[in-house]
Amino acid sequence: MSTLKNKQIRVFAPATVANVACGFDSLGFAINQPGDIVEAQLSDEPGVRILDVTGDGGRLPRDSESNTAGVAVIALLEHLESRQGVEMVVHKRMPLGSGLGSSAASSVAALFAVNKLLGEPLSKDALLPFAMKAEERACGSPHADNVAPGLLGGFVLIRSYDPLDVVPVEYPESLYCTILHPHIELRTEDSRKILRKHIKLKDAVIQWSNLAGLIAGLSKSDFPLISRSLNDIIFEPVRSLLIPGFDRVKGAALKSGALGCSISGSGPSVFALSTTEEKAREVGLAMKKAFSELQLESDVYVSPVNRTGPIVLEPEEEPVAPEF
Repeated sequence: MSTLKNKQIRVFAPATVANVACGFDSLGFAINQPGDIVEAQLSDEPGVRILDVTGDGGRLPRDSESNTAGVAVIALLEHLESRQGVEMVVHKRMPLGSGLGSSAASSVAALFAVNKLLGEPLSKDALLPFAMKAEERACGSPHADNVAPGLLGGFVLIRSYDPLDVVPVEYPESLYCTILHPHIELRTEDSRKILRKHIKLKDAVIQWSNLAGLIAGLSKSDFPLISRSLNDIIFEPVRSLLIPGFDRVKGAALKSGALGCSISGSGPSVFALSTTEEKAREVGLAMKKAFSELQLESDVYVSPVNRTGPIVLEPEEEPVAPEF
């Protein structure tokens, strides 16, 4: 890396749950773990260079115009009309194709890091369009339901894409999320291809009513309303066919007392929401047991909603992963 030691930074950005059942491309929230780390540093040589990517098994591009971290930073520098050189190392700490916003975590961490190095010329909100450019490069659609909560923390509603209108949503502090990540991979691009192009009006009414109910339930800390509204009748029935044992896992989560359970993003990860950490852990055990009965392996994460988004780490600091 460059010798500009005083201009180095290390940033962690969290995983995210997008769609949240009924909020396709419109709603998402951040969790504490897993996530990605990006080390960034200013360079005397113009251009954005990705020096290395770790934890990906050599699968992700090192070319800055193809890697989401590089795409996002290039877009930021072009907006600022800056010829500043940047060098980065991307540490993938979350599975690829997981439905947990892996590409978003890398681009958010990179943007946050470089914006800090440049003296924070832009607010976190203003960084969002550049992260969306990276999402478009990754999966063909500039959706914001991963990058917005990853960048801003908490629950985030994308009310409009043109013009972009992003709204933080209040939610109960006691809300906990359980994630079951099967050891399989689904590409967002492929998962989008199987979606129906036309939706019946009666189904659309049910879906947008559920989304409105979920937003109201979160804002009012009305857990029964949250539970009734965590219902996706349009996308889940199609995408769940790509996830082995989905119905079994969802049934186990609900039987264990989860408020609701659905697919995280495009899958294959499955999320459930609960009212306490203790309940979230019970739900996680039940979900993992149901999945293991199919002779399949999985990882389980239990986390409160992440309120902060990306954070700066000390040089050797590692984000603490909660034990399950």
